Amino acid sequence: MAEIKTCPYVKKCGACRTIGQDYEKTLEEKRAKLDDLLRPVVRVPEIVGMENPYHYRNKVHWAFQAVYDGRRMRHEAGIYKEGTHKVVPIRECLIEDEEADAIMRDILLIARKYKMKIYDEDTGEGLLRHVLIRTAHATGQIMVVLVLASPVMPGKNNFVKILRAKHPRIETIVINVNREKTSMILGERESNAYGKGWIEDELCGKRFRISSKSFYQVNSVQTEKLYRQAIEYAHLNGHETVVDAYCGIGTIGICAAHGAERVIGIEQNEDAVRDAEINAKQNNVKNIAFVNADAGEYLTDLAEEHKKTDVIFLDPPRQGATEDFLAAAVRTNPGRIVYISCGPESLLRDLKWLKKHGYRAKEAKAFDLFPFTDHVETVCLLTHS
Repeated sequence: MAEIKTCPYVKKCGACRTIGQDYEKTLEEKRAKLDDLLRPVVRVPEIVGMENPYHYRNKVHWAFQAVYDGRRMRHEAGIYKEGTHKVVPIRECLIEDEEADAIMRDILLIARKYKMKIYDEDTGEGLLRHVLIRTAHATGQIMVVLVLASPVMPGKNNFVKILRAKHPRIETIVINVNREKTSMILGERESNAYGKGWIEDELCGKRFRISSKSFYQVNSVQTEKLYRQAIEYAHLNGHETVVDAYCGIGTIGICAAHGAERVIGIEQNEDAVRDAEINAKQNNVKNIAFVNADAGEYLTDLAEEHKKTDVIFLDPPRQGATEDFLAAAVRTNPGRIVYISCGPESLLRDLKWLKKHGYRAKEAKAFDLFPFTDHVETVCLLTHS
């Protein structure tokens, strides 16, 4: 049984609603709620939890702000209160990687010591907006992304030297430029202040390159379990044409490729496709190809060319798949669809649509990738009705 820990920020932050409660109990509550929701289409008899449900997040984001404490302006940093842009100053988070939080605290100290100008959302003035840190679970490599309002960072070399002296596991430091008055964290323009601009992690025996903008699941331990279940549901025998839709940096497709004849990964993010191609090459996976395209449009083209798919892996954003994508997927007549979802409501909607068009949800299993939050990941196998 996992130790019960209390968080001093739980009421101010709001993200980890069940932190401080018995973890096993929160797991069963998640499973039961998901099972009730999906009952019209599939049962969810099991949820896979973590042995240690703390400090699992390999991606950490803090916002920086300047606040007036009654005497002077003071630098603060922390996380946004759920659903707002109000920063909750913190020192550490019970679900974030511990070294990432330590790096955040040191960046805040450096910013205070050298009087770095903090970006003001109201005036658009200042330099430092956010810091994003990615930590590779298997390799230990760390990426620090400084989100600035300008590409010019005074004292950059000294900053890098001080930070790396304190944290030698930092593999790369990236400067991301976001000049826009927007809620988006990252901008389009980037340069490397130190290192190559990416880190590498290992998942299911494969090695993956991760850049600042690429999607990578935030819980590496649970992701391995999730992907192994998804590949098991696919029942590959070496003769299938597999489509990995919304493939990101190619993780699922590359992990599954050894059991298929060929794999097509489809991804709209150009940076992710670049990483995916490199990942396939460095893992010596030769039966996979990546397409930089909208998944629905690409599958529509396949259907119009009367090309068939055998298995489709589907891992869309929280809002689920579009109806155009689902219609195109069905037209390619796959024998099995393996749907991975982080949005239960959109999953229910899509499973109902697929049921009306000849596909039945046969099995489903939940995975707790986000302990102590309301979020849950589900993998579901669909076959012809």
